[in-house]
Amino acid sequence: MKVFGEGQLREMVGEDEALSAVETAFKALAENRVIQPPPLGMELEEVRGEVHVKGAYLQGEPVFAIKFASGFYRNPDRGLPVGAGLVLVFDSTTGFPLALFQDNAYLTELRTGAAGALAVRLLAPDRPLTVAVVGAGSQARYQLRAISRVRTIRELRAWSPLPEEVAAYVEEMGPALGVPVSGAGSPREAVEGADLVITVTPSREPLLELGWLARGATVVAVGSDGPDKQELAPEILGAPAKVVVDSRAQCLGLGETHHAVSAGILAPEDIHAELGEVLLGERPGREGDELIVCDLTGVGAQDAAMAGVVWDLLGQIQPS
Repeated sequence: MKVFGEGQLREMVGEDEALSAVETAFKALAENRVIQPPPLGMELEEVRGEVHVKGAYLQGEPVFAIKFASGFYRNPDRGLPVGAGLVLVFDSTTGFPLALFQDNAYLTELRTGAAGALAVRLLAPDRPLTVAVVGAGSQARYQLRAISRVRTIRELRAWSPLPEEVAAYVEEMGPALGVPVSGAGSPREAVEGADLVITVTPSREPLLELGWLARGATVVAVGSDGPDKQELAPEILGAPAKVVVDSRAQCLGLGETHHAVSAGILAPEDIHAELGEVLLGERPGREGDELIVCDLTGVGAQDAAMAGVVWDLLGQIQPS
C-alpha cells in the first residue's frame, strides 16, 4: 500500500481535479451508479470535536474509497488546524488496499468547495455576482476560490462571529480573488442585497432569516453536515423557494432540509431536485427570479470520485 502525505497531495491536486471529480460523482448519483452507505458521525462535545466517516463505490470504477475527516474547533488554541483526516483507497476488484492519502482533510476541503462551485454554476444567475459568505474559516476560502472559476465575483462580503477571523479573511482573499472584499458586522449586513450567499459555519442555530435575503438569491448551505447543525431559518426553505439537495436520502436525516421537514415547512416530496439531476438536465435549474437553496451535506460519492482522480494521478508515482 502506497502512502502519500499532505505535501505531495497539495503539489499534485487542486481545484481543477476537484471540479472534475465532483461532476463525476453527481453524474453517477443521478444515474444510480453509486453504492454508498449512510455516513457515520460522532461528536465529542466536551472538546468541541466532530468526526465524519464517508465512503462509496462508483460502479465501473477501478477503486472505491473510505474517508475519515474531523473538525476539532478548539485546535487553534493549541496552534493546530481545525481539520484533520485521511482517505483509504481500495482496489474495487479485489478489495485490497492500494493507498493511504494522509491529507489532513485537504481533499475533503477541495471536494466540498468544488461541490459549492458546481451548485453555483448550475443554479446561480450567469452574471457578475455580489457574494456573501457566512463563516470565514478554511472552507470559506475553498468555496470562494472554486466559485471564482465558474462565476465572476463583483464584490464579496464576509461575516464570522470572530472579528479576527474576518480581518484575516479580508486581507487574504481580496488579493487572492482580485475583487473588493469587506467584513460585515452581522450576518444580516453580509447577506442583504447579495446575489449569492454561502454558509460555512458549524452553527447549531439559525444565523439567517428569510426576510434578509434578496429576491432571486441563490443560497448554498454547506456547514450543516450533521443532524444538530443549522445555519438557515427553516422558513427559507419553504414555498416558493426551490430546494436542491446533494442527496435526498441524506438530507432528510441531516442538513437544512432535515430541519425544514421537521418543522413542517417543507414536505419531502417538495424537494425540487438532487444536484446531479440538474447537472444531467433531468430537472431544471434556475428558471427566473426565484429563491434557490442548495443543501450540501457532503456525500461519500464525492470522496470516492476524488480518490479515483487522485489515484489516477499518483498511482504510478512513488510516495515522497
